[in-house]
Amino acid sequence: MKQTGKFHFIAIGGSVMHNLAIALKQAGHHVTGSDDELTDPSRSALAQHGLLPPVKGWQPDILDSSYTAVVVGMHAKANNPELVKALHLGLKLYSFPEFIFEHSRDKQRIVVAGSHGKTTITAIILHVLAFHQRDFDYVIGARVAGLENAVKLSDAPLIVIEGDEYLSSPIDPTPKFLKYQHHIGVISGIAWDHVNVFSTEEEYIRQFDLFADATPKGGIIVYCETDPVATLVCKKERPDVLYVPYKAHPHTQEGGREFLISSNKERLPLKIFGKHNLQNISAAREVLKKIGITNEQFDQAISSFNGAAGRLEKIFESNGMTVFKDFAHAPSKVKATTEAVKELYPQRDLVACVELHTYSSLTKKFLPQFKGTLKSANHAFVYFNPDKVKAKGLESFTEADVKQGFGTGNVEVFTDTAQLTQRLYGMAWKNKNLLAMSSGSFNGLDFARLAGDLEA
Repeated sequence: MKQTGKFHFIAIGGSVMHNLAIALKQAGHHVTGSDDELTDPSRSALAQHGLLPPVKGWQPDILDSSYTAVVVGMHAKANNPELVKALHLGLKLYSFPEFIFEHSRDKQRIVVAGSHGKTTITAIILHVLAFHQRDFDYVIGARVAGLENAVKLSDAPLIVIEGDEYLSSPIDPTPKFLKYQHHIGVISGIAWDHVNVFSTEEEYIRQFDLFADATPKGGIIVYCETDPVATLVCKKERPDVLYVPYKAHPHTQEGGREFLISSNKERLPLKIFGKHNLQNISAAREVLKKIGITNEQFDQAISSFNGAAGRLEKIFESNGMTVFKDFAHAPSKVKATTEAVKELYPQRDLVACVELHTYSSLTKKFLPQFKGTLKSANHAFVYFNPDKVKAKGLESFTEADVKQGFGTGNVEVFTDTAQLTQRLYGMAWKNKNLLAMSSGSFNGLDFARLAGDLEA
């Protein structure tokens, strides 16, 4: 990486892939890429940095023996023509976690894993390190205020990585977080997801067991002690591994605000809220203590943390109405986010909207995993697109199946965003909050604009 290289990205539009490509170009390398589907924010970011592919689709003719390496993303298929060409040419192939590891061999590696909370934990660690002007690299799946890009690769002695349990590449089924070979690992919680890859809950949990097993002698695992599955995984004895449990940090709420109770009993105002975020704060604090950040230094920095983009983000507020948008899509995330908003505003009705968007959430047998996740909402609206189910080759299901899966009487199901919008417009919004939860876009529904119309 010291010399200028030439790199090609197959499926450059991925959330980490496009940020890695940008980071390499900024470091002076020659970078090309391709994809058959590009959407924002990756499309705009690539265009801004002169990396937007000139044509849509795969261009195997662009590859020749002059390339230093090819980085392949999970969106590509094993028979991708560019991947086939790269193999034929004998070019060096990396999945993006392999590439990150190769650049980080000589660094102290912190990897944050878990079914929920890993983005926020990673973001808090990065925020505190930046606040205290520490030198570090990072990989994170969301934008964080104050950081130019979601990937940074330099000569820093430390790297903080958001570790995903999903597969590394179309030709490598190893979970990404196993590629990084962590020194300090975090397991924020474990709740079954990615049913297209891990068909049983036991198989899914096994990946986190392997992650903990990969901790080297003298290494550290930080885990949420109130998560029963994470505790089960981390109670397994592993020689010379230090286990550091954590739980929600002491806190109090007042007037729609969350306050952290500091180590010297001061009340510190927070810009994030909810039990899971208080757990995330504790996880980050424990990690940072192991790399020389004191509790006092942590307290100095945490009040200015704005959260990671798209994670329980306040997008609109007026008298008596607040609108939040959250990346929540897995059952554990939906439940935690709904409870957090209701707990902060107990006197307001909560209208919670969930989009079933991921492979798991659009799988009929997985729907019962959502049981009870929306019971904290006064009105619960669930949207899914039957065409997406069909496009993914999944078994079709009905609105009744969704209601049964969620298992609460307040659930209304929509298969058309126009109908959902009409339902929202028909409600009285005084003393109500709106929460939109999805890893997608509700078929392009603009909740910020909608909120302005509702308030008007």
